[in-house]
Amino acid sequence: MVTTMNEEMTAVDSVMKQAQQAYDVYGALSGAEKAAFLDAIAAAIEARREALVTIAGKETNLPPARLNGELSRTTGQLKLFGQLLREGSWVEAAIDTANATRTPARPDIRKMLVPLGPVVVFGASNFPFAFSTAGGDTASALAAGCPVILKAHSAHAATSAMVFEAITEAIETTGVPEFTVQHVMGRGNTVGKALVQHPLTTAVGFTGSFSGGKALCNYSNEREKPVPVFAEMSSINPVVFFPDTLEKNTAELAKQYAASITLGMGQFCTNPGLLLAIESDALEQFIHLLGAEIAAVAPQKMLHKGICESYNELREGMLTQQGLEVVATAAQDAHDMEALPTLARVKAADFLANPHFSEEVFGPFSLVITCQSREQLKQVLAKLKGQLTTTVMATPADLAEYKDVIKLQQSLAGRIMINNVPTGVEVCAAMVHGGPYPATTDARFTSVGLSSIQRWVRPLCFQNFPDELLPDELKQDNPLSIWRLVDNEWKQ
Repeated sequence: MVTTMNEEMTAVDSVMKQAQQAYDVYGALSGAEKAAFLDAIAAAIEARREALVTIAGKETNLPPARLNGELSRTTGQLKLFGQLLREGSWVEAAIDTANATRTPARPDIRKMLVPLGPVVVFGASNFPFAFSTAGGDTASALAAGCPVILKAHSAHAATSAMVFEAITEAIETTGVPEFTVQHVMGRGNTVGKALVQHPLTTAVGFTGSFSGGKALCNYSNEREKPVPVFAEMSSINPVVFFPDTLEKNTAELAKQYAASITLGMGQFCTNPGLLLAIESDALEQFIHLLGAEIAAVAPQKMLHKGICESYNELREGMLTQQGLEVVATAAQDAHDMEALPTLARVKAADFLANPHFSEEVFGPFSLVITCQSREQLKQVLAKLKGQLTTTVMATPADLAEYKDVIKLQQSLAGRIMINNVPTGVEVCAAMVHGGPYPATTDARFTSVGLSSIQRWVRPLCFQNFPDELLPDELKQDNPLSIWRLVDNEWKQ
């Protein structure tokens, strides 16, 4: 069912009680049964691809190619979690068998990961598919065995409702509990707050602004029993351009980064918003060429009016800061809901003196920091807040010469890359889409990739249980044939 809440907080209580009822059954399903459900959701979404891309395009101004790619990413990660569940070892089963000869005697002790319970997921405004109704948070929570209450984003409400239709179809065809996934609408400061603070909520997933994520954390902390809020919030994704690569690859780097800065009108949480380098003639040439590339990019409509207004406000606030110099803006004027791509520069000394320069401007904006020396570059990096990504643009000679700087970059972010642009997040087992605060609320976890499932589970220890009462994952004969740590040895 699609529930419109408005001010009726009693509906929140009903939704959460239904989710708890679903959890009592869904949480106990086998990995194969949950995998079949995820596969069915993916198939039902694929069957609606054309209609979904059409309606999402109308709601978000995103082009069909981008939306088709995002939809494929969405169904792909659902099926990827299905594979994880069928293999089964993700539960991290560990067994320490009884040892009566030891003094004192050791009882039989077994451990595995188990689902938390009902999870509230907030759909993101900038990804109508991949971080929304059936996106990564929903997919990983369902894989963990947690029912999901999806708080839809108003920026693409019709798209969200259609994706939920696909989920409803999958619920019916696979026979999982009716309220395993529920879809709600309403204002975040009323309905969202009530969902976070309901006593049956066990965890929260969010992708969006720092202010939004912070508010959800505050709601949770007001509870009698706070719950984890896994929020991906704010990042300017610093890129360091080392001297040798600027000398040898100036024009190529300018083209590469102009494309990354303006990709999707900068509406990616991994957009390269901060470019750092040591002063040189090559750096000046790079800034000149990058500015020319930015000027050639035509303004395009942003996702919705609110995000465009926010970009304009943050951009104007940044441009008023003392010491900032505008390098280039798009040559064409921006009109209705269009963003004006902008490149600016500032000296490292001014950057270090003004905290405002390290704030995120969500959109096609990037700031170049020119450093007088290696040590000043390190000072700038040391001052930065936590990030989702940081990038090294370097030749082999740079990599050998600047190991200390690269080591410092590793402390900044959840993902560090060499000679790639940060835009683009692969869905795979090795991906980390997280980072130290304020990039996320908990740097130990990722919101993308297979290990994102770990946000929605907790370890449970079974001591001295008879075999017939143990979950299959921990039974003596290992009926699921999963990898387990038995008496400190991995066995299958």
